[in-house]
Amino acid sequence: MSLQNASIKLTHFIIGGFDTVKRPVAVGVVMLITYLLAVFASSVNIIFIVSDKQLHKPMYLLICNLAVVDLLYTSSATPTMIGVLLAGVNTISYVECIIQMYVYQVGATMEMLSLTIMAFDRLIAIIYPLQYHSYLTITRTLVFTNILWIVACSLVLFTPVTATPLPHCNSRLRYTFCDYAAVMRTTCVNPEKYFNQTAIISFFVSFFTFTFICLSYCGILFFVKKISNNDKKKMGSTLVSHLICVICLYCPQFILVILTRFGVVLTLEERQGSLIGTILGPSLVNPFVYCLRTKEIKSKIIKIFRKVITAG
Repeated sequence: MSLQNASIKLTHFIIGGFDTVKRPVAVGVVMLITYLLAVFASSVNIIFIVSDKQLHKPMYLLICNLAVVDLLYTSSATPTMIGVLLAGVNTISYVECIIQMYVYQVGATMEMLSLTIMAFDRLIAIIYPLQYHSYLTITRTLVFTNILWIVACSLVLFTPVTATPLPHCNSRLRYTFCDYAAVMRTTCVNPEKYFNQTAIISFFVSFFTFTFICLSYCGILFFVKKISNNDKKKMGSTLVSHLICVICLYCPQFILVILTRFGVVLTLEERQGSLIGTILGPSLVNPFVYCLRTKEIKSKIIKIFRKVITAG
């Protein structure tokens, strides 16, 4: 029987990553609370930075860009998973699924690229403190971030371009949302070739960004002796914030992408848990880290709380 004869015409996918009979509602509640906190914190960062002209500086524009990426990344898949767990809505249209797959991959790629350009920003600030504002102007920062968005959107085009022409033999997604791997497993072809191609792209992006971040840290540590103690404290604060975000992003990815390629076998539940962690973890941690560890943003939050308390 040919693939075309065995294939079916899909209008909807069934999300089969969760047990629809015994849905872990408690997990859905935790995910909902986490998602709302992540959206709130990212929105606060964006509003504060956009509305305050004093924060219109390269570093804060990059923080604002990261908050936008966090919103896109977590909103690409989390509402679908929450809908399955809390409302039992386990179907998604074919078009929505392809869009979700693409947006999720763009968000994942932009998370890495955003942290990379933030590491570059700190490297320039430490090595060339006097020339920093002439090297990294607001215009150049905006140009760099736009280039990163174009690169991410172009790289990820591979997923819908390869997935949409293929015939489908079933409509049940193995995972909890429209991940590329889940969509490809519904097709009538052997997906290993496509998985290998995406693994190469993912490895290249992950390796390049993580290596650049590590090298930037090495460069900063090399030049740390040349700066004053006060500057060391400021540098340490910004680096710790960035390092926390890097760990939250790359640790789950290291488990999912690297260890599994070296023979570590994960159960479906473990893989799905790691996948959920890669989405919700960075999106929740990033905005709170920069809210609480960035002096200017933290000062604005304290002032607002004081006004609320005084008014009350």
